[in-house]
Parts: sequence; C-alpha cells; structure tokens
Amino acid sequence: MIFPLDLNIFGLVIPIHLITDILSFYLGYRYYVYLRKESRDYLSDERRFSIIVGAAVGALIGSRLLASLEHLDSFLHPETPLYYYANKTLVGGLIGGVIGVEITKFFFGIKTPTGDLFVFPILMGMGIGRIGCLLTGVSDGTTGNPSTIPWAFDQGDGISRHPTSLYEIIFIGFIFYLLKQFSRAKILRNGVLFRLFVVSYLLFRFAVEFIKPVETVFVGLSVIQISCFLFSLYYIYTILFILNSRTSLNSSNVMVNQ
Repeated sequence: MIFPLDLNIFGLVIPIHLITDILSFYLGYRYYVYLRKESRDYLSDERRFSIIVGAAVGALIGSRLLASLEHLDSFLHPETPLYYYANKTLVGGLIGGVIGVEITKFFFGIKTPTGDLFVFPILMGMGIGRIGCLLTGVSDGTTGNPSTIPWAFDQGDGISRHPTSLYEIIFIGFIFYLLKQFSRAKILRNGVLFRLFVVSYLLFRFAVEFIKPVETVFVGLSVIQISCFLFSLYYIYTILFILNSRTSLNSSNVMVNQ
C-alpha cells in the first residue's frame, strides 16, 4: 500500500483528507439535523445557530492554537505566519469548541446544557476525519512511534509504526456504541452524556500520545497531554457536581415526603 491514498481523477490529484473532512462536516451536520427532529429541543433556531457558530469559531481557534503550541520554538519563531493556521489538532478543536459554546451561552443567557445533542454527530465526524488521517499516512503527522508489534505497518516512510489513527477510529466506534446505550436507557441527567464523551476522548488522547513522536514540555508530557489532563479534571468535577446536585435534590424530596 502506498501512502497517501489520494484520488487521481484524470490527472487531478484530490487529497483523501480533504474528501474525508468534507464528508465529516456534511454527514455530521445531517446526522445532527436528524437527531434534532427526534429530540425535544426547545431552543429557538436563532439561538441554536448561534451555538453552532460559537462552537465552530472556538474549534477553529482552539485547533490551530493548541497545534501551534505543540512546538514551542516554531510557535515563538515561526518561519511564516501561516504556521499558526496550517497546523490543527482534534483536541484543540474539541476544547476550543466547548469554550466557544460556553461564551455564546453566556452572551445569550442560556443556562441549560446543550451538548448532548451534538455528541453522536461529533463522534461520527471525528471517525470519518480519522479515516482520512489513516489513509494519508505519515505526512499527516498523526502516526505513532516505530514499533515491532504484529499490527504495526509502514505508513509511508518505510518504517513500521503504531497505527494510532486506527486505534482512535476503533475507540470512537466503541464510545459511540457505549454512549448510545446510555442515551437509549435515559439514565443520565441532561448534560452528562456530553461530558462523558469529552472526558473519555481526552483521556484516550492523553494515553495514546505516549506512543506518538511528540515534543514534551513539562514532566514528560506534551502540550496536548497537559491540556487533556486539565480539561478532563474540570469536566470530571462538573459531572460529580451534577450527580451530587441530583442526589441532594432527591434527598430533599425524601425529607419533604416524610
């Protein structure tokens, strides 16, 4: 197999990652529209659109900023200003998107959780996007370290490497299935599903970065790992806060009934 597996149509080379990126946005959005019709979403179209815009802007900024910070020397002394735009990372996009949504909700005074409806469309988009990473190979910059494990393979540079994009695709499929079961069972309080998705993905990325060629900046951790760890801690705290609030509310109801 020769990487990248770009499409060649009558001499016109179309990058496979461009195709999967377009598909991820289109199919993810169509899936969101479908889920919204099936859900009890009481937000107006204007406010829902504002949240989507806030998420998109936050993801754009976050993905570029965190990816640029991965290499501090290049960040401080870029060869060209395009350096800050050319690099991107899913972790930064996810964190930036969450921050963008929270800023938008604060501006419009929206206090109810709004993320649960986006969980499965985002997972679908991420999975499709990672297929593009896998088919692009080492030139994408997401491949793992050299390895002799049986399933390691050459991804374009003549060296057998961890297929970290494949690991992520499998993980995304597993989380999609697991969270779908939680959603169908309706056992989670509003807002917890999205937080579980964020925490699960960030902890996965924290772990998988150990087998990728990254630049460490503090106690053997990369910028992405530090971001994953800190944001996961914050979201774990919010999950515990929500669950504790529910427990306290149930206890109060018991006292009133007595």
